[in-house]
Order: sequence, then C-alpha cells, then structure tokens
Amino acid sequence: MAVVAKMAEDIGYPIMLKASWGGGGRGMRAIHDPKDLAREVTEAKREAMAAFGKDEVYLEKLVERARHVESQVLGDTHGNVVHLFERDCSVQRRNQKVVERAPAPYLTEAQRQELADYSTRIAQATNYVGAGTVEYLMDMDSGKFYFIEVNPRIQVEHTVTEVVTGIDIVKAQIHILEGFCHRHAGIGRSEAGRYPPQRPCPAVPHHHGRSGTELHSGLWPHHRLSFGLGVSAFAWTAERPIRAPSSPVITIRCWSRSPLGRRALQETIARMDRALREFRIRGVATNLTFLEAIITHPKFKDNTYTTRFIDTTPELFQQVKRQDRATKLLTYLADVTVNGHPEAKGRPKPSSDAAKPIIPRIQGDIVDGTKQKLDALGPKKFAEWVRAEKRVLLTDTTMRDGHQSLLATRVRTYDIARIAGTYARALPNLFSLECWGGATFDVSMRFLTEDPWERLAKVREDAPNLLLQMLLRGANGVGYKNYPDNVVKYFVRQAAKGGIDVFRVFDCLNWVDNMRVSMDAVAEENKICEAAICYTGDILNSARPKYDLKYYTALAAELERAGAHMIALKDMAGLLKPAAATVLFKALREATDLPIHFHTHDTSGISAATVLAAVDAGVDVVDAAMDAFSGNTSQPCLGSIVEALRGSERDPGLDPEWIRRISFYWEAVRNQYAAFESDLKGPASEVYLHEMPGGQFTNLKEQARSLGLETRWHQVAQAYADANQMFGDIVKVTPSSKVVGDMALMMVSQDLTVADVKNPAKDVSFPDSVVSMLKGDLGQPPGGWPKALQEKALKGEKPYTERPGSLLADADLDAERKVIETKLERSVSDYRIRLLPDVSESFHRLRTGRRYLWPGQRAADTGLFLRPDRRRGTVAGA
Repeated sequence: MAVVAKMAEDIGYPIMLKASWGGGGRGMRAIHDPKDLAREVTEAKREAMAAFGKDEVYLEKLVERARHVESQVLGDTHGNVVHLFERDCSVQRRNQKVVERAPAPYLTEAQRQELADYSTRIAQATNYVGAGTVEYLMDMDSGKFYFIEVNPRIQVEHTVTEVVTGIDIVKAQIHILEGFCHRHAGIGRSEAGRYPPQRPCPAVPHHHGRSGTELHSGLWPHHRLSFGLGVSAFAWTAERPIRAPSSPVITIRCWSRSPLGRRALQETIARMDRALREFRIRGVATNLTFLEAIITHPKFKDNTYTTRFIDTTPELFQQVKRQDRATKLLTYLADVTVNGHPEAKGRPKPSSDAAKPIIPRIQGDIVDGTKQKLDALGPKKFAEWVRAEKRVLLTDTTMRDGHQSLLATRVRTYDIARIAGTYARALPNLFSLECWGGATFDVSMRFLTEDPWERLAKVREDAPNLLLQMLLRGANGVGYKNYPDNVVKYFVRQAAKGGIDVFRVFDCLNWVDNMRVSMDAVAEENKICEAAICYTGDILNSARPKYDLKYYTALAAELERAGAHMIALKDMAGLLKPAAATVLFKALREATDLPIHFHTHDTSGISAATVLAAVDAGVDVVDAAMDAFSGNTSQPCLGSIVEALRGSERDPGLDPEWIRRISFYWEAVRNQYAAFESDLKGPASEVYLHEMPGGQFTNLKEQARSLGLETRWHQVAQAYADANQMFGDIVKVTPSSKVVGDMALMMVSQDLTVADVKNPAKDVSFPDSVVSMLKGDLGQPPGGWPKALQEKALKGEKPYTERPGSLLADADLDAERKVIETKLERSVSDYRIRLLPDVSESFHRLRTGRRYLWPGQRAADTGLFLRPDRRRGTVAGA
C-alpha cells in the first residue's frame, strides 16, 4: 500500500482508481483524500475480482471538469495505422455512456489534430491490428488531454464513426485479418483522416429503464422504431411479444448533411428529438423522455456540459411519463368487442334495425340568446327581465335530468354534445339547457369513462347563445356528503369558468343554512343563483300539516333574503297535483318578487296538467324534456307544452317543427341505450304512496333486482313510505332519498317491520347512511330527528345540530393538487384539484395509460365530491 500511496502522491490528488481488466464503472473510484486511499483500493480490488476474475487496478489523474473524448483507429498487419477522428461521449451516468456525438463539437481544429496524432502514435507504438478506441479525458479548463485506455473491441458507438466517414468498420476488420492492407480493406486515403461533408450529431445508445440508463425487464409486446431523413435505428427485436431478462439496447443515429457548424448541430439535435418522440415501446419502462430532456437541455445545445452533466442536473429526471394512449385504447376496444362491456352484461341489446341518430342540420348564424342577455345585464337585472316577460320560458332537461331519470344517466357526451349546435340555431328562445351537475358528474367517470369537464366545454362551445344550467347539491357539491366550505366555493368557481350560467342550488332537507355557502359562491361569480325549494307531501292534505302552504312561502322569503336571484320549486317525485299547484304558485307569487322556475317529474302521468296550472298561476320558467326523453320518471313533454300554449299570451315562442326534428334525433339515440331502460310501462299512481324522486325510482329498482328482491318491489315501495314516516316525514332528494332507500331495502331483505326497527329490545344493524344522517351529517329537518330512533341508531354517540360544513377544516388545495399529481404521475389542471377521488382513479388511469381498469372498478370510497353509494352502481335521486 506504500507503493500505491507513492504513486498517488506522484500523480496528484484527486485521482481516479480503475479496474485494469474491465469497464462499465466496475471497480472505479474517485479519491480526493489520502486517508481514503487504502479503503477504496481494497473495495475496488474486491469488486474487480468479482466482476472480471482479476483484481488488478490502476491509478490515473482525476480531472474534475472533464470531457470524455475518444478516437477511432484502424491498424493493418502491414504496420499501417489510420485514424477515423473522434467521438464525444461526455454525457454519461455512472460512468456509462448515454449519448455519443461525432465530431466532438467543442474541439478546435488544432485540438482535433493533436488528439488524432496521439491516437495514431499509440497504435503505431503497439503495432496495433484491427479497430480500436483510444479514450481520453479532456480538462475543460486547460484543454489538456489525459490518456485513459485503449478499448480493443467493437461497440455500438462505432456506428457513429461509420456514418461520419462512410467506412464499414466491421468489414474493414475482416479484410485486415485476411491480410489486406488498409487501402484494400475499404479504407481509402480520401476517407481516412478527413471528414466528408455529412456531420452526424448525436447518436444515442438507448437503454430501456425507469431513469437514466437503468435496465428494466418485462414483457415487450410492441415496438415501433423511428425512421426518416437523417435517422436510423438499430435494435434487438422480435416479431411477437417477448419476455427478456433485460430490455435490449437500441442505437439511434441522427445526422445532418450541412457543413460543420452550429446550424448543423442544432438541426441534428432537432432530428434526434423528433426521432425519440416517434418511438413507441410498450410493456417495459424506457428512458425516452430522459433522453429527450438531455438533448434539448441548454447545456447540451451550447456544448458546456461535462461528464458530471447528468449527475448535477436533477431536472433531467423530472419528466412526464408517456401515456400510451394507443395501446390503452386498443386494449379497451378489444375487451369490449370480445367480452362486451360489464355494465351492459345480461341486459337487452339495441335493435339491430333501429335507425341511427342523424343530426338535424340548420343553416345560418347563431343569434343572440339568454346567454348574451345575462352577460349584458348581470344576474339581478336578468332576473328582472325574466319576471317582466309575458311568455313562459322553457328549460330543456334532456341533457341532464331527462336521461338521468330514464336511462340511469348513461347517455354519453358524444350523443349530447353533437346536437348542442342545433339547439343553438333552431331554439334560441329557450331559457336554458340543463346539461350538468347532479349525478352526471359522478356517472360520466365511473361508468362512461368520460370527463365531465370535457362534456361541459363541448356543449358550451356549440351552444354559445344559451344559458347552461347545472344542479348543485348545496354543501354536497356534486357528491353525497358535506364538504369543507372552501372546496364548495372552489368547485363553483371552476364550474362558472367552465361555462355554467345557472346554478340550481338545493339542500336535501330544505335547510337554508346548508345552502348559503353555495349561494354566496354563485353570486361571487356573477352567475344566476337559482335557490330551490324541494317539494314533498301534499299542501291540500290536512292530515300532513308539516309541509303546509306557510312552510313553502316562508322558505321562499328566506331564500330571497339569502341572496337568490330566482326561486325554483323542485318537485322531484312529481307529487304536486294541478289544484295544489294553483294554490301554491299563487301564494309564492305573493311571497316573493323573484322569478319562479318549476321543475317536476311525470311519474304519476299528470304532470303536464300541473305545469299548465302553474303557468296560469304565474310561473315564469318551466322544465320539460324533449318529447322522446319525456314522460314516466322524466319531465313532461316539451313539445306538448309548447303546443298547448301556442297562440296564448304565454306562448313560449319555440318552433314546433324543430322540436319534432330534434326529438327524432333523441329518439334514435335512446334506442342505442336499450340496456338501461327501466321496465316501467306507464304512469304509476303508486308514486303518491312512496314519494320516490324520479331519478331514484329506476335505480332503486335495479338495486332491488341485484338483491333478489325484484318480485317484492311493491313491498320495497311500501317499506320506502314506512321508512320515510319513521324518519319523521322528511324531504327526499339526494342524498336523503338514498338513505330512505337503503333503509327500505334492508327492512324488506331482513323482513323487518317499523315496529321491529323501533323496538328497543331488538338489535338492528342500521345502514351506515342512516347512522350518518341521524347523527347530523346531512343537516337538520324541520322539528329535528325522532329522538328514540336517533338514540338507537347512534348507540350512545352524540349527534350534532350545527351546519356540517362549519365543523370541517378548510382543505389544503395546494396539497390536494400534489396528491393528485403524484397519483396520476402528471400535472393536473385547476379543474382537477380536490375533484379527483379514488372512485375516478380508474377513469384517469385508463386515460393516461397507467393501468387498465374497467370503468366500474374503483379503490376505497374516500373521494371528495364523488362519493358513490357503497352498493354497486347506485346513484340515487336528483
């Protein structure tokens, strides 16, 4: 060790320790301090012995700011040696080369000639025969060259020199060993020792790996190399999917035929960048984006990098992974084609001879509508305009509540967005298009594998003149529980930016305190806040005095004081009868000066009569569904309402012909969704018994079917009515309607009566949703919860009466963004913050190619704003 220490002292620290019989960084150590010498030499010798069978090592000068440059030489058996110029290989990681460039762009002509002379003299002095690589370190500061070694074998980077010189090095070696001199071995004077006009820069030995040059094993099902002018690629490949112990090395060569200079270098870098981006390698991790980051980095472009470039540039590793959209899409299509979509399994198929949906085209420009009027007047003045209108205004609900009530919200964005332009041109007198919110946000991702924000953007783009309307569940957002106030505000802000003009805000228990955060947020965005009163019971039934006329008029006055621009009466189950409508709307008309918007469902079959009675009583706006999506649990028929009012003082002024044409389109669309049609054959007066919201009716039937209760449906309906009374006769709309439905299904499946549930001596395992509601998580109904039932369900846990949102700390939205981006391994837009729960992870992973999942698959149900029911496939109520 004393001899080694003396050698190190003579060379001068820092020094580099290397294995004599190997490479690839094995046995290599950088030593800066004499006290580390003995330890490093011992470890290096041990590593060299394990790797190469010999433990010989040697010392050389360590250049701190070094460039790694090598010369190619060829010697024949007659004593002739020629050089084929140099290659730069300074871009390396863990002492393994990542990028090779020829010529070395930072050398002057004098330095290039100096290096060539060194290499030629070394080869001549050793009587070198064949191809060899003479390697040097160049001190970036002094410009001096330090000899490293001669590598006597063919490597992937030799192809760079072949492109530079036009010499086939492998063929030349064969001829040399056959006894030919270099002139007859394919190396002429005109080729050796001078550059032809083409200048390649760079060539990249490309290793598959998660980062840098680390190798990665796995199934390699598909690859596509890059080609084109100035690009060539070489790889170990197979014609079928393969599983290799380690992924192959791919060499890419790019070159420019321009004269040597900055223009040629930049052009070749651009070609390499294009080549890397065109590669498609599936099944294994690659370092494609890592290589892209290297060759586009400013230090690489201006030639100021050293051998420490990768190690000192951490941003090279902060690259977005490729998404693999094509493989993902093909896999999805193949599965659905062969196996069918799991959501449609066992369900009816569309008729094979059904007409295809054809968009009714209309020529001409889009004229201004309610959207432009709102923008010009602002929400308060706009509401005054609505109130002053003699004609009744109509909202088309087909794009949201219509298909939610009839087809379990399964209509795709494709079918919705492509007709929006026709609405804009043919029916510019509509008040609004209800196209978003409610269950559509959840279902579009969970079942349709669609982005709800994209749907909104497309409808907004094609219908720029109509108000777009959404349903907002107050403190529940578009989810099924209460969320922090700042999250609700943030969601409203993003929805407004995305294109929503009218926010129909409601609370499932008509608790105004629980609506205030949402209402204030809408007002702050200068959009229309339409505060909704949920209707239940029967104001003309003296036996149910809880929800009398005074209850509704007081609510209307309270909502006006809270800042509403419009009042909506939301009759989710279609319980409001014509006579009651006349009384109620006349009373509301006296209680508030705000416009009144009426929403109902046609489950009973008489909602059209109720609508006409409401119009006569002074309602300003009415919801209706396009003919083909109307009736039963949906809204009343838009075309029929228009015809009934045609020619009257309150004629809505819509073109009946275009209503029919658009309805023909929706009729053809509906035929494609036969799998999701309910078996409801017509109106059902049973709705006055159970009072189920139209949007819940079909879903609860599906739940009953999945539990084997299909033949006991009427018992479920009776249990629903019983559970409602047991809870104290509550307003039933999402999510409170879901709670009643959960309780009804449990009672029927376990053969429990109301007396059994109330019996203090009988143990009952209440559904989680019931426990949560009775604890106060959904808010407070008029008069509070039944005390005895509440105590039994909570089992000693104390309920609370405060507004649930006030008990929640504000969410850290910046932290949420980071969590989401970590999960998805990519950046996300503002729309995604706090709006991507685990339930939607399958959708986003399918979109980004991270993992293939069916739309119905999901992880733990802990997400915010999208908290589906624990029972599979349930989206209850509004």
